[in-house]
Amino acid sequence: MKTIEDIASDLHNDDADVQLLYAFNSVGKTRLSVAYKNATKEEDGTHKGIYYNAYSEDLFVWNNDIENAEANIRLTVRRSSLSRLHADLNELDIHEKLKPYRVGFDFRFKTHEDAEQGIKSISFFPSGTQPGDTLPMKISRGEERVFVWCFFLAMMEVEGWADRQSDHIFIDDPISSLDDHNIFVTASTLYDLIEQYFGQRKIIIATHHVGLYSILCDWLKRGEKSNKYNKKKKGKEVARARILSGRHGEVSLENHQSDVLLYHLRVIQLLDQARQQNDVRAYHLVLLRQVLESVSSFLGTNQISYTLKHIGFEDTDKISRIVNSLAHKRVFHYESDLLVPDSVDLFDEVYEKLNTRFPFITHGR
Repeated sequence: MKTIEDIASDLHNDDADVQLLYAFNSVGKTRLSVAYKNATKEEDGTHKGIYYNAYSEDLFVWNNDIENAEANIRLTVRRSSLSRLHADLNELDIHEKLKPYRVGFDFRFKTHEDAEQGIKSISFFPSGTQPGDTLPMKISRGEERVFVWCFFLAMMEVEGWADRQSDHIFIDDPISSLDDHNIFVTASTLYDLIEQYFGQRKIIIATHHVGLYSILCDWLKRGEKSNKYNKKKKGKEVARARILSGRHGEVSLENHQSDVLLYHLRVIQLLDQARQQNDVRAYHLVLLRQVLESVSSFLGTNQISYTLKHIGFEDTDKISRIVNSLAHKRVFHYESDLLVPDSVDLFDEVYEKLNTRFPFITHGR
């Protein structure tokens, strides 16, 4: 067992371009991001990379304007080293990042008179309304997380921050309080960041969310560009999936040895929930394929067609192609995350046959 500082040093010294970390809450992901920041600073204290964590979210604080019956409720923005760059951040830049999330609000900046002090506050309004037509409103916690995350993504494109602190990107759980669709969209934005900066800077993503970890693992290890991410550098993969665990201040970082998520029982629980709520989406096909791959590995093969044959399908190649194509990243655009009835029927049939042939999978929940 090691300290958080030891793990930060290990990550810093690791040559992998991408590090995907899974950890339960309270293990120390946020503390790890801070320890990594401290371990990588220049001698003069200058940061070498950029970070998104709980401290990033703490820069945004609600002023509920209670004294005026919430007539001017707004999200205030605390001063930070980024404030001087706010002048180059356009509202339209954030709107572009928000599109995949399909939010139901619009917003307006209020800036300080001194441009160096940046944005003073942000007011939110229902989509389709104009400021002055209605009073500002308070958005939900989940919507706030989405907005702050998209604010961060837009800031990465402002000259003077990410282009100067260009050694690494450390992202710690941008997805708390989000529903399943938004978790998937966030996974997609993270994958796009990996694609954009792969080979140029180190990228570390830490999460407590099984679905996010599973989807990113799938795209990195088995996606259409997996050959790039499965290459070796000094005997190690350039993209590594690892598990952070520990207690009482002592932690360990273990390699994820397989291409599939180890927490298949939790994944099955998520699939059950989707079926019970009659809300099976395209990203559930990724999770279903993960379960099929887990069973295939248990049976001694890496072919899901082998598992499909064992659970009662005759044309296994055809079913395998359909499952793989539906689980591919390109189908997960925000306009088309809903499955057509035939695809939902296929999902149900595969799931039910799997449960009938291998009842220990779901009975073990």
